[in-house]
Amino acid sequence: MTDGSHESVPSRQRRRFPGLSSRAYEHPADRSALVALRRLSGFDTVFKALSGLLPERSLRLLFLSDSVRVSDAQFAHLNSMLRDACYILDLEKVPSMYVTQDPKPNAMCIGLDEPIIVVTTGLVELLDEEEMRAVVGHEVGHALSGHAVYRTVLLFLTSLATKIAWIPLGNVAIMAIVTALREWFRKSELSADRAGLLVGQDLRASMRGLMKIAGGNHLHEMNVDAFLEQAEEYEAGGDLRDSVLKILNVLPRSHPFTTVRAAELKKWAESRDHQRIMDGHYPRRSEDKDASVTDSFRESASHYADSVRSSKDPLMKLVGDIAGGAGDLGGKLRDRFAGSSGGTGGGAGRAGETGGEGRTASD
Repeated sequence: MTDGSHESVPSRQRRRFPGLSSRAYEHPADRSALVALRRLSGFDTVFKALSGLLPERSLRLLFLSDSVRVSDAQFAHLNSMLRDACYILDLEKVPSMYVTQDPKPNAMCIGLDEPIIVVTTGLVELLDEEEMRAVVGHEVGHALSGHAVYRTVLLFLTSLATKIAWIPLGNVAIMAIVTALREWFRKSELSADRAGLLVGQDLRASMRGLMKIAGGNHLHEMNVDAFLEQAEEYEAGGDLRDSVLKILNVLPRSHPFTTVRAAELKKWAESRDHQRIMDGHYPRRSEDKDASVTDSFRESASHYADSVRSSKDPLMKLVGDIAGGAGDLGGKLRDRFAGSSGGTGGGAGRAGETGGEGRTASD
């Protein structure tokens, strides 16, 4: 592309959101962290100072020299999708986008000063036009939220942790920060999924894209409703041992599991918050400076409390019971782990089947 202006409008009629603040679609946990960071005096200065240490320039040169830059002349259909996404979300400057040779379907948005979007050939070949449109919207959502900055820092710290692993306690300190950043970033992925839906405005296409990332290009063999049932089974199934294994499995990941992303997106698509945005009622970017950190944290805390209350996961139900004044914690733990409550005699078999490495989903 030659400039950052919008020269096209969506290929089919889609609602546009002038002045949209990323707060409109951000997950509460993601939003509270971002609002706090944006209000932190000197935060931008510190990160710009760090930019000299981060591999951003190296990455830009790498993609420029060894990938294909999307433009009117190269991958024109992706260029059109990118401009459409920026037009719909009202992102003034269109980020650069590159296609890189990699059979693994993936995408990411990185950079401190100017975010760049990278998609792999595996992803381009896997998704149809509407599914790809949702992914491009997902990445533009990352850019609008400023996630690219923190994603770049996460990549840097992860690399640093491996380099200083020989220093006593040094690796532990860095990995503690990385673990916290990964937890935030998993929530930011849910935010970006919502942005992708606002761009594509086709929930079934978003669902299909996530299914393909999980199961490959075999759409005729897959079913959206059955895929969502997997998320329900994952959340509600097993006993406390399985709950612990879920936590251990997700800790090293930068993304939520694909079925969980699909279920979360469907839930948001059916919410009043989503409908209000589609009706044109949403926070504006011009109001971001006045956003309350306290209110954002309160909303985040309320969201987690609601999640615990409504969760079907055995551990979360136990936490809810305890918070609600249930007695005999020792008895509950003994019963759950012994398998005498809720018919958990098959828990050991399930535990043995858990713990495979999670696949990488699109960023």
